[in-house]
Amino acid sequence: MKKCLLVICMLGLTACATTNNESITDSQTQVVPTAIDMTGMDNEQAANQLYLSLLKANYLVEKVGSNRVAIQFGEQQFVLQANMNDKGIDRILANRYFAVHPQLHGSKDLLLTIGQLNQKLNFAKFLIRENGAIIQVQSAATFVQKIDLEELRRFMLWTDEGLRQVGRSFPKNTEELIKPLPLMQHPQGI
Repeated sequence: MKKCLLVICMLGLTACATTNNESITDSQTQVVPTAIDMTGMDNEQAANQLYLSLLKANYLVEKVGSNRVAIQFGEQQFVLQANMNDKGIDRILANRYFAVHPQLHGSKDLLLTIGQLNQKLNFAKFLIRENGAIIQVQSAATFVQKIDLEELRRFMLWTDEGLRQVGRSFPKNTEELIKPLPLMQHPQGI
């Protein structure tokens, strides 16, 4: 019985050793990029490159426009937008969107708060959209032709932490009046 088991194990090892591994090509392997090279690209091409690079780096991403990519980053969702300039400095704009409770739409308090945030803070620009129904927060990472994925990750962390600090400065019930908008379509029924 022991000899039979030993023979079966040896045959199994021999079969594994003779398996042809040459059928795997470089194009089939998923090399995780460390940087995104957008040299000579327009905004749409750069967004496609951004999308593919983030996807290969195992981020949950979704195209949400011709030059915009939504990304799940931790518990937050950003819309990254390529802004390429053929004469110099390129940017990736990181946007977060927040829904505003109807009782605050167009209120003077909201306008005053947004104005004060823009005067006091330099990590992002705060904008009111849709007649006060949406707050857009936009930050920008600046680079020339190529950006490291680690730099992009740290940029989103920095923006997220800045927003977290802003949230802590508001009264306690504010999170009931201003909520992050979901930007990505997730499968239903899971």
